[in-house]
Amino acid sequence: MPALFLILACALWGLSFPVLKALHVEQGARLPDADSVFLTAWIQCARFGLGAMLLSPLLPRGKPTRLEWRQGLWLALFGGIGMALQADGLAYTAASTSAFLTQAYCIVLPLVAAVRTKRLPDARVVVAAGLIVAGCAVLSGFSFENPRLGRGELETLLAAVFFSMQILTLENPRYRGNRSRPVTWVMCAGIAVIFLPVSLLSAPAPEALIQAGASWPAFGFVLVLAAACSVGAFLLMNRWQPKIGAVEAGMIYTTEPVFAACYALFLPLWIAGLTGVRYSNEVFTAALLAGGALIVAANVLMQWSHHPHRPTIAPAP
Repeated sequence: MPALFLILACALWGLSFPVLKALHVEQGARLPDADSVFLTAWIQCARFGLGAMLLSPLLPRGKPTRLEWRQGLWLALFGGIGMALQADGLAYTAASTSAFLTQAYCIVLPLVAAVRTKRLPDARVVVAAGLIVAGCAVLSGFSFENPRLGRGELETLLAAVFFSMQILTLENPRYRGNRSRPVTWVMCAGIAVIFLPVSLLSAPAPEALIQAGASWPAFGFVLVLAAACSVGAFLLMNRWQPKIGAVEAGMIYTTEPVFAACYALFLPLWIAGLTGVRYSNEVFTAALLAGGALIVAANVLMQWSHHPHRPTIAPAP
Protein backbone atom coordinates (compact mmCIF):
# COMPACT_ATOMS: atom_id res chain seq x y z
CA MET A 1 0.00 0.00 0.00
CA PRO A 2 2.74 2.62 0.78
CA ALA A 3 4.30 1.96 -2.64
CA LEU A 4 0.99 2.70 -4.39
CA PHE A 5 0.65 6.05 -2.60
CA LEU A 6 4.24 6.96 -3.50
CA ILE A 7 3.55 6.10 -7.13
CA LEU A 8 0.53 8.42 -6.92
CA ALA A 9 2.86 11.11 -5.58
CA CYS A 10 5.10 10.55 -8.62
CA ALA A 11 2.07 10.94 -10.88
CA LEU A 12 1.38 14.33 -9.28
CA TRP A 13 5.04 15.38 -9.53
CA GLY A 14 5.10 14.33 -13.17
CA LEU A 15 2.26 16.78 -13.81
CA SER A 16 4.57 19.61 -12.76
CA PHE A 17 6.79 19.26 -15.84
CA PRO A 18 4.26 20.31 -18.53
CA VAL A 19 2.71 22.87 -16.17
CA LEU A 20 6.11 24.41 -15.33
CA LYS A 21 7.05 24.47 -19.00
CA ALA A 22 3.80 26.24 -19.88
CA LEU A 23 4.36 28.73 -17.07
CA HIS A 24 7.89 29.49 -18.26
CA VAL A 25 6.63 30.06 -21.81
CA GLU A 26 3.78 32.29 -20.61
CA GLN A 27 6.01 34.35 -18.32
CA GLY A 28 8.78 34.59 -20.91
CA ALA A 29 6.36 36.13 -23.40
CA ARG A 30 5.16 38.74 -20.88
CA LEU A 31 8.52 39.42 -19.18
CA PRO A 32 11.23 39.28 -21.87
CA ASP A 33 13.76 41.04 -19.62
CA ALA A 34 13.49 38.45 -16.83
CA ASP A 35 16.21 35.80 -16.77
CA SER A 36 15.83 32.14 -15.85
CA VAL A 37 17.29 32.64 -12.36
CA PHE A 38 14.56 35.10 -11.40
CA LEU A 39 11.72 33.12 -12.96
CA THR A 40 12.88 29.86 -11.37
CA ALA A 41 13.23 31.45 -7.92
CA TRP A 42 9.90 33.27 -8.25
CA ILE A 43 8.08 30.09 -9.24
CA GLN A 44 9.49 28.12 -6.31
CA CYS A 45 8.70 30.92 -3.87
CA ALA A 46 5.14 31.36 -5.20
CA ARG A 47 4.50 27.62 -5.52
CA PHE A 48 5.57 26.61 -2.04
CA GLY A 49 4.38 29.83 -0.38
CA LEU A 50 0.88 29.28 -1.78
CA GLY A 51 1.18 25.61 -0.84
CA ALA A 52 1.82 26.56 2.80
CA MET A 53 -1.22 28.85 2.72
CA LEU A 54 -3.46 26.12 1.26
CA LEU A 55 -2.25 23.62 3.85
CA SER A 56 -2.71 25.96 6.84
CA PRO A 57 -6.46 25.27 7.35
CA LEU A 58 -5.76 21.51 7.33
CA LEU A 59 -3.20 21.61 10.13
CA PRO A 60 -4.11 19.84 13.37
CA ARG A 61 -4.60 21.89 16.52
CA GLY A 62 -1.46 23.05 18.23
CA LYS A 63 1.86 24.20 16.85
CA PRO A 64 4.29 21.84 15.13
CA THR A 65 6.48 20.05 17.64
CA ARG A 66 10.20 20.66 17.90
CA LEU A 67 10.96 17.48 15.95
CA GLU A 68 8.39 18.39 13.27
CA TRP A 69 10.01 21.79 12.85
CA ARG A 70 13.41 20.17 12.67
CA GLN A 71 12.46 17.56 10.09
CA GLY A 72 10.50 20.05 7.98
CA LEU A 73 13.37 22.52 7.90
CA TRP A 74 15.87 19.81 6.94
CA LEU A 75 13.52 18.74 4.12
CA ALA A 76 13.22 22.36 2.99
CA LEU A 77 16.98 22.87 3.08
CA PHE A 78 17.87 19.71 1.17
CA GLY A 79 15.02 20.07 -1.32
CA GLY A 80 15.54 23.80 -1.81
CA ILE A 81 19.28 23.53 -2.41
CA GLY A 82 18.77 20.51 -4.66
CA MET A 83 16.24 22.32 -6.84
CA ALA A 84 18.43 25.43 -7.03
CA LEU A 85 21.49 23.43 -8.10
CA GLN A 86 19.48 21.47 -10.64
CA ALA A 87 17.95 24.65 -12.11
CA ASP A 88 21.32 26.42 -12.37
CA GLY A 89 22.98 23.32 -13.80
CA LEU A 90 20.45 23.26 -16.64
CA ALA A 91 21.93 26.55 -17.86
CA TYR A 92 25.26 24.80 -18.49
CA THR A 93 24.29 21.35 -19.75
CA ALA A 94 21.71 19.65 -21.94
CA ALA A 95 18.35 18.80 -20.40
CA SER A 96 18.75 15.13 -21.35
CA THR A 97 22.09 14.94 -19.53
CA SER A 98 20.61 16.65 -16.49
CA ALA A 99 17.65 14.24 -16.42
CA PHE A 100 20.00 11.25 -16.47
CA LEU A 101 22.40 12.60 -13.85
CA THR A 102 19.57 13.59 -11.48
CA GLN A 103 18.69 9.90 -11.15
CA ALA A 104 22.05 9.40 -9.45
CA TYR A 105 20.20 9.27 -6.15
CA CYS A 106 19.09 5.70 -6.96
CA ILE A 107 22.81 4.86 -6.79
CA VAL A 108 23.64 7.17 -3.86
CA LEU A 109 20.94 5.69 -1.61
CA PRO A 110 22.11 2.04 -1.80
CA LEU A 111 25.68 3.23 -1.19
CA VAL A 112 24.64 5.21 1.89
CA ALA A 113 22.63 2.24 3.18
CA ALA A 114 25.58 -0.09 2.59
CA VAL A 115 27.94 2.21 4.52
CA ARG A 116 25.53 2.61 7.44
CA THR A 117 24.65 -1.06 7.77
CA LYS A 118 28.15 -2.25 6.75
CA ARG A 119 26.50 -4.68 4.33
CA LEU A 120 26.54 -4.76 0.55
CA PRO A 121 23.18 -4.21 -1.24
CA ASP A 122 21.47 -7.47 -2.15
CA ALA A 123 21.25 -8.67 -5.75
CA ARG A 124 17.67 -7.44 -6.19
CA VAL A 125 18.64 -3.86 -5.32
CA VAL A 126 21.67 -3.96 -7.62
CA VAL A 127 19.66 -5.30 -10.57
CA ALA A 128 16.80 -2.82 -9.98
CA ALA A 129 19.25 0.09 -9.77
CA GLY A 130 20.83 -1.01 -13.04
CA LEU A 131 17.41 -1.21 -14.73
CA ILE A 132 16.51 2.28 -13.50
CA VAL A 133 19.79 3.81 -14.68
CA ALA A 134 19.31 2.18 -18.09
CA GLY A 135 15.68 3.31 -18.27
CA CYS A 136 16.47 6.91 -17.36
CA ALA A 137 19.31 6.96 -19.89
CA VAL A 138 16.95 5.76 -22.63
CA LEU A 139 14.22 8.25 -21.67
CA SER A 140 16.63 11.19 -21.55
CA GLY A 141 18.49 10.29 -24.74
CA PHE A 142 21.79 10.34 -22.88
CA SER A 143 24.80 9.24 -24.90
CA PHE A 144 28.21 8.09 -23.68
CA GLU A 145 29.81 8.94 -27.03
CA ASN A 146 30.55 12.52 -26.04
CA PRO A 147 30.22 12.86 -22.26
CA ARG A 148 31.70 15.77 -20.37
CA LEU A 149 31.79 16.85 -16.74
CA GLY A 150 31.57 20.62 -16.54
CA ARG A 151 29.81 23.00 -14.16
CA GLY A 152 26.33 21.87 -15.20
CA GLU A 153 27.08 18.18 -14.76
CA LEU A 154 28.77 18.70 -11.40
CA GLU A 155 25.90 20.83 -10.09
CA THR A 156 23.35 18.24 -11.20
CA LEU A 157 25.24 15.42 -9.50
CA LEU A 158 25.46 17.51 -6.33
CA ALA A 159 21.70 18.17 -6.58
CA ALA A 160 21.11 14.41 -6.65
CA VAL A 161 23.07 14.10 -3.40
CA PHE A 162 20.80 16.69 -1.74
CA PHE A 163 17.70 14.89 -3.05
CA SER A 164 19.11 11.71 -1.52
CA MET A 165 19.49 13.47 1.82
CA GLN A 166 15.87 14.63 1.58
CA ILE A 167 14.74 11.02 1.10
CA LEU A 168 16.94 9.79 3.95
CA THR A 169 15.57 12.47 6.28
CA LEU A 170 12.11 10.96 5.89
CA GLU A 171 13.44 7.52 6.89
CA ASN A 172 15.12 8.82 10.03
CA PRO A 173 13.72 6.82 13.01
CA ARG A 174 14.07 9.94 15.16
CA TYR A 175 11.09 11.47 13.34
CA ARG A 176 8.91 8.36 13.32
CA GLY A 177 6.19 9.99 15.48
CA ASN A 178 5.99 13.18 13.40
CA ARG A 179 2.72 14.15 11.73
CA SER A 180 2.87 14.54 7.95
CA ARG A 181 0.78 17.70 7.64
CA PRO A 182 2.79 19.92 10.03
CA VAL A 183 6.05 18.61 8.54
CA THR A 184 4.83 19.34 5.01
CA TRP A 185 3.72 22.84 6.03
CA VAL A 186 7.12 23.62 7.56
CA MET A 187 8.84 22.27 4.44
CA CYS A 188 6.71 24.37 2.06
CA ALA A 189 7.12 27.53 4.11
CA GLY A 190 10.84 26.89 4.44
CA ILE A 191 11.40 26.51 0.68
CA ALA A 192 9.43 29.72 0.04
CA VAL A 193 11.65 31.56 2.53
CA ILE A 194 14.81 30.15 0.92
CA PHE A 195 13.83 31.37 -2.55
CA LEU A 196 12.39 34.75 -1.47
CA PRO A 197 15.73 36.61 -1.23
CA VAL A 198 16.86 35.05 -4.53
CA SER A 199 13.69 36.39 -6.18
CA LEU A 200 14.22 39.85 -4.70
CA LEU A 201 17.87 40.07 -5.68
CA SER A 202 17.45 38.69 -9.22
CA ALA A 203 14.30 40.62 -10.20
CA PRO A 204 14.94 42.90 -13.20
CA ALA A 205 12.71 45.51 -11.50
CA PRO A 206 10.65 45.56 -8.27
CA GLU A 207 7.38 45.46 -10.20
CA ALA A 208 8.47 42.19 -11.86
CA LEU A 209 7.68 40.39 -8.60
CA ILE A 210 4.00 41.26 -9.15
CA GLN A 211 3.98 41.08 -12.94
CA ALA A 212 5.29 37.51 -12.93
CA GLY A 213 1.94 36.29 -11.62
CA ALA A 214 -0.28 39.03 -12.99
CA SER A 215 -2.28 36.94 -15.48
CA TRP A 216 -4.96 34.32 -14.99
CA PRO A 217 -2.97 31.56 -16.80
CA ALA A 218 0.08 32.21 -14.58
CA PHE A 219 -2.05 32.16 -11.44
CA GLY A 220 -3.77 28.96 -12.59
CA PHE A 221 -0.46 27.24 -13.28
CA VAL A 222 0.93 28.24 -9.87
CA LEU A 223 -2.28 27.03 -8.20
CA VAL A 224 -1.95 23.59 -9.84
CA LEU A 225 1.73 23.41 -8.84
CA ALA A 226 0.93 24.41 -5.26
CA ALA A 227 -2.17 22.27 -4.68
CA ALA A 228 -1.40 19.09 -6.64
CA CYS A 229 2.35 18.98 -7.19
CA SER A 230 3.41 20.42 -3.82
CA VAL A 231 0.78 19.93 -1.10
CA GLY A 232 -0.76 16.76 -2.55
CA ALA A 233 2.46 15.05 -3.62
CA PHE A 234 4.55 15.95 -0.58
CA LEU A 235 1.76 15.01 1.85
CA LEU A 236 1.78 11.55 0.28
CA MET A 237 5.58 11.40 0.33
CA ASN A 238 5.93 12.60 3.93
CA ARG A 239 3.13 10.31 5.13
CA TRP A 240 4.00 7.03 3.39
CA GLN A 241 7.72 7.01 2.61
CA PRO A 242 8.78 6.36 6.24
CA LYS A 243 6.93 3.03 6.03
CA ILE A 244 9.36 1.63 3.45
CA GLY A 245 13.11 1.81 2.95
CA ALA A 246 14.86 4.86 1.50
CA VAL A 247 16.50 2.72 -1.22
CA GLU A 248 13.19 1.30 -2.39
CA ALA A 249 11.53 4.72 -2.18
CA GLY A 250 14.27 6.25 -4.33
CA MET A 251 13.60 3.65 -7.00
CA ILE A 252 9.84 4.18 -6.86
CA TYR A 253 10.41 7.92 -7.33
CA THR A 254 12.05 7.22 -10.69
CA THR A 255 8.57 6.51 -12.08
CA GLU A 256 8.13 10.30 -12.09
CA PRO A 257 9.78 10.81 -15.53
CA VAL A 258 7.56 8.05 -16.95
CA PHE A 259 4.44 9.95 -15.86
CA ALA A 260 5.94 13.21 -17.11
CA ALA A 261 6.67 11.70 -20.51
CA CYS A 262 3.13 10.35 -20.79
CA TYR A 263 1.59 13.69 -19.83
CA ALA A 264 3.72 15.43 -22.45
CA LEU A 265 1.96 13.39 -25.14
CA PHE A 266 -1.39 15.15 -24.67
CA LEU A 267 -1.42 17.84 -21.96
CA PRO A 268 0.54 20.62 -23.75
CA LEU A 269 -1.99 21.03 -26.57
CA TRP A 270 -4.86 20.94 -24.07
CA ILE A 271 -3.14 23.60 -21.96
CA ALA A 272 -2.51 25.69 -25.08
CA GLY A 273 -6.17 25.54 -26.08
CA LEU A 274 -7.29 26.51 -22.59
CA THR A 275 -4.84 29.34 -21.93
CA GLY A 276 -3.58 30.50 -25.32
CA VAL A 277 0.04 29.59 -24.48
CA ARG A 278 1.93 28.30 -27.53
CA TYR A 279 2.81 24.78 -26.46
CA SER A 280 2.85 21.61 -28.58
CA ASN A 281 2.48 17.94 -27.62
CA GLU A 282 5.48 15.65 -27.72
CA VAL A 283 5.34 12.47 -29.81
CA PHE A 284 5.35 8.84 -28.70
CA THR A 285 8.73 7.21 -29.36
CA ALA A 286 10.38 3.83 -28.99
CA ALA A 287 12.65 5.40 -26.35
CA LEU A 288 9.61 6.29 -24.24
CA LEU A 289 8.30 2.73 -24.45
CA ALA A 290 11.67 1.09 -23.75
CA GLY A 291 12.75 3.46 -20.97
CA GLY A 292 9.38 3.31 -19.25
CA ALA A 293 9.34 -0.49 -19.43
CA LEU A 294 12.77 -0.72 -17.77
CA ILE A 295 11.71 1.53 -14.89
CA VAL A 296 8.42 -0.32 -14.40
CA ALA A 297 10.33 -3.63 -14.39
CA ALA A 298 12.67 -2.30 -11.69
CA ASN A 299 9.75 -1.35 -9.47
CA VAL A 300 8.01 -4.70 -10.00
CA LEU A 301 11.25 -6.40 -9.00
CA MET A 302 11.50 -4.31 -5.81
CA GLN A 303 7.91 -5.09 -4.84
CA TRP A 304 8.15 -8.84 -5.54
CA SER A 305 7.93 -10.79 -2.27
CA HIS A 306 8.36 -7.50 -0.42
CA HIS A 307 8.45 -7.63 3.37
CA PRO A 308 7.46 -4.69 5.59
CA HIS A 309 10.36 -2.34 6.16
CA ARG A 310 11.74 -1.63 9.61
CA PRO A 311 14.24 1.24 9.72
CA THR A 312 17.43 0.05 11.32
CA ILE A 313 19.96 2.55 10.05
CA ALA A 314 21.52 5.27 12.12
CA PRO A 315 19.66 8.61 12.25
CA ALA A 316 20.28 11.27 9.61
CA PRO A 317 20.20 15.00 10.53
